[in-house]
Amino acid sequence: MERIPVAGPWITEREIAYVTDAVKTAWYGEANTYQRRFEEAFKTYVSRRYAMALPSATSAIHLALAGLGIGEGDEVIVPDATWIATSAPISYVGATPVFADIEPRSWCLSPASLEACLSERTRAVILVNLYGGMPDMDAVLAIAQRERLAVIEDAAESVGAEYRRRRAGSFGNASVFSFHGSKTLTTGEGGMLLTDDEALYQRALVLRDHGRAPGTKQFWNQEIGFKYRMSSLQAALGLGQLERIDELVERKRTIFAWYREGLDGAEGVTLNYAGPMVMNAYWMVTAVFDAALGLEKEALMDALSRRGIDTRPFFYPLSSLPAYVDQPEAKAAAIRNEHAYDISRRAINLPSALNLTRSQVEYVCRELRGLLERRAAA
Repeated sequence: MERIPVAGPWITEREIAYVTDAVKTAWYGEANTYQRRFEEAFKTYVSRRYAMALPSATSAIHLALAGLGIGEGDEVIVPDATWIATSAPISYVGATPVFADIEPRSWCLSPASLEACLSERTRAVILVNLYGGMPDMDAVLAIAQRERLAVIEDAAESVGAEYRRRRAGSFGNASVFSFHGSKTLTTGEGGMLLTDDEALYQRALVLRDHGRAPGTKQFWNQEIGFKYRMSSLQAALGLGQLERIDELVERKRTIFAWYREGLDGAEGVTLNYAGPMVMNAYWMVTAVFDAALGLEKEALMDALSRRGIDTRPFFYPLSSLPAYVDQPEAKAAAIRNEHAYDISRRAINLPSALNLTRSQVEYVCRELRGLLERRAAA
């Protein structure tokens, strides 16, 4: 049988028509038309004042940190359970990442752990809306305000999510999105930086274009900057996707509902949690298995793969990665962050591609149930 993918987009004739038009027309005087349209539409969707289309969410976090003046000697707190794209830009600017624990149900930054990680050097915190969920924004933002910390909302995985009816990406000094091919809204590769702070936006404009201020004479670089621009073809694809965003997000919620029904009553399986204030976007359907089952997640993934089912591991704690393992902050986090280490050991992402059919999800649920039942009987 054809393999069931873990992630992937939903592309229609609308997006194809926009990209084709960009190939034909987005040159010369029209070179940036689709970027401007995409930025305008996206900032309206999220309810932000400024938006900047970029090559990735990683570059967006980098620009946000650099634009906020964070650098050597500073500390930035980041949840331990996330992809390294969230934390790597902290090192790009010469600051130190400090890994905080997560909440056991939302899998997002723990306010209590944030408090415990504060020091005199803490300058910022990066929130991560993991797998389409969102943290306790009220508690986290209250701590940040009290401590005068800059806040970057990593909404890379959460387009369409809401907290108290405010859309993901509308919180903090800046927010970022990813449009990687695996995301709900894709440009193939790409990202967006959003902010309500005009000074931060203007600073990011200079930094993203090789240190050139808008309106200065040609090739006149004021400082060393970066080359962080999105192409017209990517922006055209993104604009077409954004015009379909409601159906894309609804499709993700439908897929999650199929899993919830298919795994209803399965012993020892917990799926994504939303909470009373959160409307989860369910970018990835994630299953956490009770410790009593004694499952080893890589072995379970291998067993599902042999049945034609692709999965992903729940993120390994950043502090456990070879990239960080020798750093003092990582060693402290490995002792401190109980939930990030515990959940990572016993959780996987199930197939969540936008092109999944109900019958495919039912097949995944049957096979997963069978594996769990055989494990319980062993």
